[in-house]
Amino acid sequence: MLIKRIISTIILAGIIASTVLVDWLCGLAITIFIILGLYEFFTMLEHKGINIYKYFGIAMGAVIPLSILFRFELTKAWELLFIILTLLFLIIMQFRRRENSGVIVGISTTIFGILYVAWCFSFLIKIRYMAGGIGLLVSVVLITKAGDIGAYLVGSRFGKTPLIPRISPKKSVEGAIGGLLFSVLGALASRVFLPFSYLHIVALGVFLGALGQLGDLSESLMKRDCQVKDSGNFVPGIGGILDLLDSLLFTVPAFYFYLSIVLK
Repeated sequence: MLIKRIISTIILAGIIASTVLVDWLCGLAITIFIILGLYEFFTMLEHKGINIYKYFGIAMGAVIPLSILFRFELTKAWELLFIILTLLFLIIMQFRRRENSGVIVGISTTIFGILYVAWCFSFLIKIRYMAGGIGLLVSVVLITKAGDIGAYLVGSRFGKTPLIPRISPKKSVEGAIGGLLFSVLGALASRVFLPFSYLHIVALGVFLGALGQLGDLSESLMKRDCQVKDSGNFVPGIGGILDLLDSLLFTVPAFYFYLSIVLK
């Protein structure tokens, strides 16, 4: 399992390294990840028995990264307009159904999936388009994934105290602490790209490390609810695309807004 995880992580690093230098290619790769992640998320909902418009949700979710990729803004607050239009279309499509049950759940979970997967992860493209975006994108991925690796290595070797067993019985307090330490190391390794002091870097590593673990736990909670072990089987040793990217879904938007404030 460890070897498969290492191979999968190397493949992810290879994809990032081969696309990050070209902004549109990087954006396209991220868009493909988003589409696959949406497919997995909506498939989990179907497994739970929720009636959703799966491919409509995927298509609308893909609009978000593509609009950033092509630098398209219909209005300054186009994201709000997009959400309203998506909600309107979902309600209209519900009129065609023969049953009224599950309407609120179906609409709500579809909107949530678009925001949770497409909107959150699309901030990677926004980070890539910032000044010094290559280094910033590498930094947030390195800090977050270093935390994943640290939590796995420390937890599998020294983990004895369950963290939240009803959500993820294999995660431990020791692993969580190890993940935070590895995130700090990842942040220190990224200092060449970040114009911050060492104390600032350490605090950023702890902050993003904690958010990364929260993202991991949140996806585990959803998988428990849907009664599935993995979100998919695209990634050997890890599971699905969401299993690979779950820790990034909170760190990426938080890092973007943080940089927008601090580097303003």
